Amino acid sequence: MTTYKSVFWLNILSFLLVLALILYTKSFGPSAGVLFSPPIAPKAISIGLLTHTFQLLCAVPAIVCAFSFALLRTIQPRRKENVFILCSALVTGGFLLNEIFRIHIFLLVQAGVHKLITSFVFASVAVAYGFAFKRQIKSTPYMLLLSGMGLLFFAIAIDSLKLRGDGLPILLEGVPKLFSELNVALYFCYVCYGEVLRSLNRKVDSSVNY
Repeated sequence: MTTYKSVFWLNILSFLLVLALILYTKSFGPSAGVLFSPPIAPKAISIGLLTHTFQLLCAVPAIVCAFSFALLRTIQPRRKENVFILCSALVTGGFLLNEIFRIHIFLLVQAGVHKLITSFVFASVAVAYGFAFKRQIKSTPYMLLLSGMGLLFFAIAIDSLKLRGDGLPILLEGVPKLFSELNVALYFCYVCYGEVLRSLNRKVDSSVNY
């Protein structure tokens, strides 16, 4: 019964948020219908294929970490590692939102905020995250995470150079970016899987000892 109540209130809250967004768009935008406008269909399936693949990969860490945190909080709510998984979900979720809604482009166009500034903010968040959970990260296969971050920063550096051309410059940015998220997704899948297993084993051991 508790599950149904939670789902009911989640639906109510989501409906109210959607309603507020519709009213806001209708007041300040051309039409509330633009909220449900379908994305522009490409002329060929290959157009943007790897870009969409990158965006799908961006969703993996956020979803996996959020779901794992929900499990960990149920299994052993007081473990310190739970905070690490929660913050990982928030950081990767923020990166996902930026990639889907192109927040850095919106800030550049609407507010004149240069992409280097937003990149610096994202880098600062990543460094703060690394320092805050240095001990937890050291106990994981962190080379996967470091390689992913390194490839991402390389792609950002290439983008900032504004190289001319539609071939090599795009590949120099796109390929490292794609593999960066692949490595990051694999890293968090491995970490979350391990944390859930350890939490379950500790709970079983404590039950047996008790």
